[in-house]
Amino acid sequence: MMRIFLLPILFLLAGCSIKNYEINEPKIIVIKSSQLKYADLGYIRSSGTALKIDLYEMGNLAKSIEINNMICVDDGCMLKSSFNEKYLNENYPSDILENVILGREIYNGKNLKKLSDGFVQDIKDEYVDIHYEVKNKEIKFKDRKNAILMKISSTR
Repeated sequence: MMRIFLLPILFLLAGCSIKNYEINEPKIIVIKSSQLKYADLGYIRSSGTALKIDLYEMGNLAKSIEINNMICVDDGCMLKSSFNEKYLNENYPSDILENVILGREIYNGKNLKKLSDGFVQDIKDEYVDIHYEVKNKEIKFKDRKNAILMKISSTR
């Protein structure tokens, strides 16, 4: 009987287990939404299948966000769609946070305009009004309709 209860718990914990990250970069990170407010130094750590964002305030770790098949935060692990619903916007695609943090196309490349040093996407519908820009190794995401802002820039 005890094994039946342990299996789901072990599965959830495995989603947030310790990873060996190949990339470990300091960045200036700004995240503003109704549930997340952060502007300071952070570290983006990634490997082929895992991504972790460590957010610091005045030199102290304030929050960690780990993205694998689920998103793990201080509140525990949840589906990506559940994270969006709680912290960002329920209408966003489930992979939007990961794609923005890594500077990849969002919404399957909808309205993508290539630039010599990156790209721009403008996505507007009844749920969102997004301007997303990746250029010169800087990332800017702004959703005017939902008051969400994410900026990631190099510390150098």
